[in-house]
This record gives sequence, structure tokens and C-alpha cells, in this order.
Amino acid sequence: MAQITSQMVKELRERTQAGMMDCKRALEATGGDMEKAIDYLREKGLAQAAKKAARVAAEGIVDAYIHGDGRIGVLVEVNCETDFVAKTEEFRELVREIAMQIAAMKAEYVDRSDVPQAVIEREREVQRTRALNEGKPEHVVDKIVEGRLEKFFQEVCLLEQPYMRDPDKTVRDLINEKIASMGENIRVRRFVRFERGEGIERPAEDFAKEVMAQMGQ
Repeated sequence: MAQITSQMVKELRERTQAGMMDCKRALEATGGDMEKAIDYLREKGLAQAAKKAARVAAEGIVDAYIHGDGRIGVLVEVNCETDFVAKTEEFRELVREIAMQIAAMKAEYVDRSDVPQAVIEREREVQRTRALNEGKPEHVVDKIVEGRLEKFFQEVCLLEQPYMRDPDKTVRDLINEKIASMGENIRVRRFVRFERGEGIERPAEDFAKEVMAQMGQ
């Protein structure tokens, strides 16, 4: 398998206008073959989705999801371009899926760009100290820390989380697929998640399993 370089990712992005991470995954999935990677992005609708990303999305809906007899509550705003799409069943089902994802997987931010720099630096320092305490060689610590930071973003950022119904794709992938099928830019603007007793010491519970069980998974 060819080594995936930053230059290859940059070239693919310039040719397709797809996101950087989508380009990287496409190259990895196709063994570094540029033309196959372009086809891969087109098949998944990611190239088209990227072209729509700059378009204004000012319509949409605010939806609420309550789980477990009032145990968890989520309020989320998802935007699209037209009121027509906002009223479609497909769009409303997407918003509901996003709300359930937030409830189950405890997302804290929409995207990594929303994570405060102070939080990132604190996490970086924690992971650096952890790596050193594990006896990792000094010359590889920075690489280890960056890898763990990526995992951190995948855990706390909604768009980078594995989609609960299909862990092989992210929530961003799910939204991009809907952008391609509905023909409009779609954007998660903001959300808030409440959990009963949050901040009060009590036994931990696996809410992700509960939500999946409720969905019949």
C-alpha cells in the first residue's frame, strides 16, 4: 500500500473540494490511487457535499429528544437551505438521528473547531504526561500525543464520532450522504445535552446501550 502523504491529500482536496479527512480516508481505502479515490468520494457523495458546504443554510428545525423516562434530554438545531427540505420526512429523520447520537454518545462539541484551545492544550498535556509515565521514549512522545488527541476529538466532537448505527462511518459521513441525496447544504449549528443528576456522584450507567436498546438494535 502506498504511503499517504499530505501532498496527496491536498491534491485530492483541490480536485474534489471534499474535506481533508474524507480525502485521507478515500486515499487509504483505495491504496493511494488518486483516480480511484476520486471515484470513491463521488460514489459516497462527498465531493458534491463539499461543493454545497459554502452555501447558506438558514432554514431547518430545532428538535428535542427525551430518553429513559426523562433521564437524558437533547435539544439540537440543524439547518438546511430551504423550508421545503426542512419539512421533509428525510430531513426530520436525520435530525432525530443526530439528537439520539448526542444522547447516546455524549458529544460535547459539534466540530473540533469548536473545542476551546485551552481544552486542547490541557488534553495534550495530560496525554504527554501519561505517555512519559508509561515509559514511552521521548522521541516518539509527541507522535503518540497527537494520535491520542485525534482519538479525543473523535470522542467529544459530534461530526467525528462513529455513527451509532454504522461505526464504519462518521456522523459527518451520514450528513454528507444526506446533503448529496437532498441537494442542499445541511449543518448542525448547536446542541445542548442534559443528563439527570449530572454532576451528582452516582453509579455510572451505559446510556449508549440503553438508547440502542430503545431503538431495537
